[in-house]
Amino acid sequence: MPYLAENISLQALNTFRVPAYARWFTTINTENELHELYRDEHFQKDPLLILGGGSNMLFTRNFQGLAVRMNIQGITCKEDGDDVFVTAGGGVVWHDLVMYCVNNEFAGIENLSLIPGSVGASPIQNIGAYGVELMEVFHSCRAFDIETGSIKEFDNAACSFSYRDSIFKHELKGRYIITEVTYKLSRTFKPQLSYGAISEELKSRGILNPSIKDVSDVVSAIRVSKLPDPATIGNAGSFFKNPVVGSDQFRDIQSIFPDIVHYVIGNDAVKLAAGWLIEQCGWKGKIVGNTGTWKNQALVLVNHGNATGKEIFELSADIINSVQKTFGVSLEREVNII
Repeated sequence: MPYLAENISLQALNTFRVPAYARWFTTINTENELHELYRDEHFQKDPLLILGGGSNMLFTRNFQGLAVRMNIQGITCKEDGDDVFVTAGGGVVWHDLVMYCVNNEFAGIENLSLIPGSVGASPIQNIGAYGVELMEVFHSCRAFDIETGSIKEFDNAACSFSYRDSIFKHELKGRYIITEVTYKLSRTFKPQLSYGAISEELKSRGILNPSIKDVSDVVSAIRVSKLPDPATIGNAGSFFKNPVVGSDQFRDIQSIFPDIVHYVIGNDAVKLAAGWLIEQCGWKGKIVGNTGTWKNQALVLVNHGNATGKEIFELSADIINSVQKTFGVSLEREVNII
């Protein structure tokens, strides 16, 4: 039976580095340990909090239940012609998986380099960056059913993926713990260079025919230039989703703000850059008490050292109100609020 510790600090286990305690805490290293934990009374009766890399959550209070840190490791691969099926344990650090694939020349997730977090969280959030979303390479996952103690397999269709969204955030929220994920990658490299500054950065480096590693290196460099390292300043990466509006609403906004950063994603859907909206409202690099937005990217909220989760949440509320008042656009938090 996994050991349950009592009244454990979670400050080092969330990338915002805000203070919070868990009434009970344990670490899971194998699926078998999860089956054993299922029989524990605290697992059966107490509220549960599943922790991976702690990079997509904000603690505004202590957690009065059982926090379970998923630490299932291991990466394996199986090739089938041009396809490569890579399976990773839910506790594997996401960027470690990306580097494994880049070093083995498995194409498909190089644009997702340096995204913080763990493999187990990747399908829940349908993580994405620089023109690539997880759902494009997701094959399947194994998940532990908290209610029955059984393992269930989910294929791509069963996950109901959409922008930064999945079935695990809605109908099945809090029902499953993802223990491993399999990705369908390729030996054939088709670089995705259209989003952001990837092409410009490659050109500045004199790279005309980029390799998988070239794209990963450039994406990593761009992220480092824009985003703070959670190891040096508390943050959870992008705090808000990029909002999607209808074409009519977009034209109305563009008539007032002709330089608005946007991406057409459908016949009647336009994605707006949340960071640009926030910056236009004067928030970029602004310090509010112990909190603020990052100097190079307004989409990122930071802890300047002694912020509480409540302070960061209040800052996010002020930003949401500001963008709504200026543009008539509702921002949605991408980070989970505890």
